[in-house]
Amino acid sequence: MAIDLNLLINAVVAGLLLGGFYAAVSVGITISFGMLDIANIAQPAFILMGSYAAYLINRSLHLDPILIGVVMTPVFYVLGMAVYRLYYHSFERHGDQSIQGLAFFFGLLFVGEVSLVLIFGVDYRFVEASYIGPSLKFGILDLPLRMLIPCVISLLAIGLLQFFLSHSFLGRAILAVSQDGPALQLMAANPTRIKQAAFGISIATSSLAGAFLIIIQPVEPSIGRDYIGRIFAICVLGGMTSLPGMIVASIILGVVESITATFYGPSWAPAVSFGFLLVALAWRPAGLMGR
Repeated sequence: MAIDLNLLINAVVAGLLLGGFYAAVSVGITISFGMLDIANIAQPAFILMGSYAAYLINRSLHLDPILIGVVMTPVFYVLGMAVYRLYYHSFERHGDQSIQGLAFFFGLLFVGEVSLVLIFGVDYRFVEASYIGPSLKFGILDLPLRMLIPCVISLLAIGLLQFFLSHSFLGRAILAVSQDGPALQLMAANPTRIKQAAFGISIATSSLAGAFLIIIQPVEPSIGRDYIGRIFAICVLGGMTSLPGMIVASIILGVVESITATFYGPSWAPAVSFGFLLVALAWRPAGLMGR
C-alpha cells in the first residue's frame, strides 16, 4: 500500500499534539501511582469533574476554559487532600493499600460517574472558545488550535511542576517519600503530610486536564473510562516516577495512535498502542526513564 507522505506528516504532527494532551491527563497518575504507590483509578473521574466545572463556568460567565482550569486547581487541591485523608485513615494507616485501597478508588470512580449522570445526564456537553474551531496552516501542515493550545500549555505546566519537584524542599520530599519515609522523619518532615500534599497536587492537575479534554472534544460522564488504561500505560512506560519520561511516553503513544487511526481506522488505535507498550516494556521493563 502506497503511503501518502502529506497524510503521514499530518498524522505525526496530530500525534505530537495528542501526546501533549495525554501528558496532561497522565501527570496526576504519575504522581499518585508512580511516586506515592497509590493506584488511583478514580483519576479520570476527577478529570471529568474538571471538564464539567469548565462547562458550567464557561456557560454562565463566558470565561476561557483554560483559565477556568487554572483557577480551579486550588479547589481540586483541597479536594485531593481530603480524599487522601479519607484513604489514609481508612486503609493506609492499617497497612491495607492493595485490594481494599483499589476498591476504595473504584468506588470513587463509580460514585463520581453516577453523580455526573444524575446532575448532567448522558448528553454530550461542550464549551465555547474562539480557538476551538480555527486551525493554523503552514504549507501542508494543519494545526488545529483546539489541540495546539492545550498541548503547549500542558508542556509548560508540567515543566513548572518538574522545576518545583526538583528545586523545592516539598518537591524533593515528594520524590523521596515513597522510597524512604523514615529518612524523611529524620529531616523533621511528616511523610503522611507530604503524601497528602502530593496527592492534592495529583488531583489539582485534573482540573486543567479536564479543561483540555472538553476543549478537544465534547464530554459525557462515561468518557473517562477510555483513559484509565492509557494513563497507567503511560505512567509505566515513562518509568513510573519520571515526568520527562511520562511526556516522552505520552508523545509516543499519541503518535502511534494517530498514525494507526489515520491509515487503519480509529478502532485499531488502542490495540496497536498497547501492543507497542508491551513490546517496549519487554525491551526495557523499567520504562523509558526508569531507574
